[in-house]
Amino acid sequence: MPPAGKPAPTAGERGRPAPGATAGRARPAADGPRRSDEPARPLGVAVIGGGPGGLYTAALLKRLDPARDITLWERNPPDETFGFGVVLSDETLGGIEHADPVVHAALQRDFTRWDDIHIVHRGVLHTSGGHGFAALGRHRLLEILHERCRSLGVELRFRTEAPDPARLARTHDLVVAADGVHSSTRQAFADVFRPRITEHRCRYIWLAADFALDAFRFEIVETEHGVMQLHGYPYSADASTVIVEMREEVWRAAGFDAMDETESVGRCAKIFADALGGRPLKSNNSAWTTFRTVVNARWSHGNVVLLGDAAHTAHFSIGSGTKLAVEDALALAACLREQPTVQAALSAYEEERRPVVASTQRAARASLEWFEDLSRHLAQPPRRFAFNLLTRSRRVTHGNLRLRDPRFTEAVERGFGCPPGTPPMFTPFRLRGLTLRNRVVVSPMDMYSAVDGVPGDFHLVHLGSRALGGAGLVMTEMVCVSPEGRITPGCTGLYTGRQAEAWRRVTDFVHTGAPGTAIGVQLGHSGRKGSTKPMWEGMDEPLDEGNWPLVAASPLPYKPGSQIPRELSRAQLTDLREQFAAAAVRAARAGFDLLELHCAHGYLLSGFLSPLTNHRTDAYGGSPEKRLRFPLEVFDAVRAVWPGDRPMTVRISATDWAEGGTTAEDAVAVARAFAAHGADAIDVSTGQVVADEKPEFGRSYQTPFADRVRNEAGVPVIAVGAISSWDDVNSLLLAGRTDLCALARPHLYDPHWTLHAAAEQGYEGPGVVWPLPYRAGSRRPQTGRTDAPKPRLTLGD
Repeated sequence: MPPAGKPAPTAGERGRPAPGATAGRARPAADGPRRSDEPARPLGVAVIGGGPGGLYTAALLKRLDPARDITLWERNPPDETFGFGVVLSDETLGGIEHADPVVHAALQRDFTRWDDIHIVHRGVLHTSGGHGFAALGRHRLLEILHERCRSLGVELRFRTEAPDPARLARTHDLVVAADGVHSSTRQAFADVFRPRITEHRCRYIWLAADFALDAFRFEIVETEHGVMQLHGYPYSADASTVIVEMREEVWRAAGFDAMDETESVGRCAKIFADALGGRPLKSNNSAWTTFRTVVNARWSHGNVVLLGDAAHTAHFSIGSGTKLAVEDALALAACLREQPTVQAALSAYEEERRPVVASTQRAARASLEWFEDLSRHLAQPPRRFAFNLLTRSRRVTHGNLRLRDPRFTEAVERGFGCPPGTPPMFTPFRLRGLTLRNRVVVSPMDMYSAVDGVPGDFHLVHLGSRALGGAGLVMTEMVCVSPEGRITPGCTGLYTGRQAEAWRRVTDFVHTGAPGTAIGVQLGHSGRKGSTKPMWEGMDEPLDEGNWPLVAASPLPYKPGSQIPRELSRAQLTDLREQFAAAAVRAARAGFDLLELHCAHGYLLSGFLSPLTNHRTDAYGGSPEKRLRFPLEVFDAVRAVWPGDRPMTVRISATDWAEGGTTAEDAVAVARAFAAHGADAIDVSTGQVVADEKPEFGRSYQTPFADRVRNEAGVPVIAVGAISSWDDVNSLLLAGRTDLCALARPHLYDPHWTLHAAAEQGYEGPGVVWPLPYRAGSRRPQTGRTDAPKPRLTLGD
């Protein structure tokens, strides 16, 4: 104690800087933020939010540099928290072990571990093992982190609102905003962080049961009000987390909107009595809520940085937000140690974490939407339904499951119809009179390498090499039905006999050089996207000279600076139908096995389908049925002259990725219409209809649209869009999301992609045949050793 009458020494007088002070440097002016270009070992650190992310960040930063003065504010008491159990992955635990063995050891002592997932659908239980989960109570996790922070000297201020973040930014070297999904810090600097918050279509409530489930359990119940689902898992020897979820309209129909907390909890226990063994559920100030996906344009502002749910959220159905927050903390601490300034560290932190988080959010969005649209999958056989659920986020794949639980996966394969030892991608598929020996399609890819529409040696080698590469179906690029229908001067056509003869040379080679491989032609017309340069000279840019006039559904240019097309008259529509039919006759004589009508990507027929590009007021514009009229007329004209035993498919853009454009619901209606007119399959692509589109790119990002069309319209589909691995192909097929998979860029990278997929899976069978001259290459070459990446942050004991 200090002598009477003398104030206690300040933190700085005790040999360490006071909060906000920095040793050896002048304190900044009170009316300005701290400089973010100061050294990256900040000594005054403010942490807003006492959840796992904020606590772990504080502990790591203090452990890295004990001289730091770190204060954490949490407005709630230390023993008050939402939820019950927390799941952490082995990857996250590995990072914790290397960064702080003390915390890791404490977690290990309290973890509940299990391997199985139980899926109950229409009274049938399926079990998949080998998954490896670890969970503990959220209260216990917070206790461990509280103890660790205190032992290191972090000041924890509970039941205390944090000061205004702008003030903290002026008085501290670093402000870590870990204040959750409703972050006040994010809101205070919303003009900089530019958050985008999306609310979704399901209601859920976070509950618990006083017994340990023996697996991660998904239980589906079909009630008179609609489908409800339970997500449950153990987190201690005598407790489990139970989340009940359902669509908003189901929630209201069941009367949950009029129930209080006690009534809701009791009703949920009755609905899921089988899963709970008749036991009750308990709440913790639990309330029904909708999940909110948080995305921020920026994660830092000066010396203020967002972390965890304040920066990003990912749906609970793929894991724990705690996992992301802990990984954020590890990366932030490492970047502050590695970089020369705070600004450089915060930039490096965001650069490192943003791609990882974006990938996680894409997976979470896929999982979230799968559960939102759960009713679409209910008619699947129970085992396929279980596989579909397990692979819903595209993070768990057929290959993962074969390693984790080969018996379960083999049972799913048998149900699909795979002969022993045959991957799903090498099973045959029949379209009308054509049987494809496998499910791989070389997607149409414009080559812009023709002269006067005539395919030459380039096309023979390009398509021939991919036919030799093992795919079941090889598609041409979009082949134009008239000179004015070309995209570029280098596009191929089928509007002359000379062009048809040149195509015959290609189809003859495919049929004789790669027997068993089918070749299809895609017919189309560029519409308003014509008369442009080849892609490598300026995609969608008008020609410098030699332009030809364009036609379209409506006189709308594709983008500023593009040529304005003429609106097609009734007489011109008739001429165009005849051009498509004449091209189809030439295609049949040229020997093509399948014909695809191109009604996607903003080309002529697609331009009729989208409300963004069709502003007509006659019989071919307005309602969805009227916008469909001309594409269906063209389809009928082509189908009438195309041989009856040869299949026809239609490529559509299932969404325009733009407000007011084609929606997934519209795509289902379009698919149904084409199927009713005789289409054998729908090739489901997206976008490229309007220049200001905002697509949500990512691995297999277009496949949910194919899934929806297949399962709602009841028509076979071809899935496309960043399908990059044979594991993806097997997974999509086995889950019932598609019938065929079309790949473009992988086939540019590797013309023999399908042959190599067979070799890598050890498959030798009728689903893929190596050309005799290539047989010596049918075994995968040996590769050198590769080392695993080092842990992100290693501090030792």
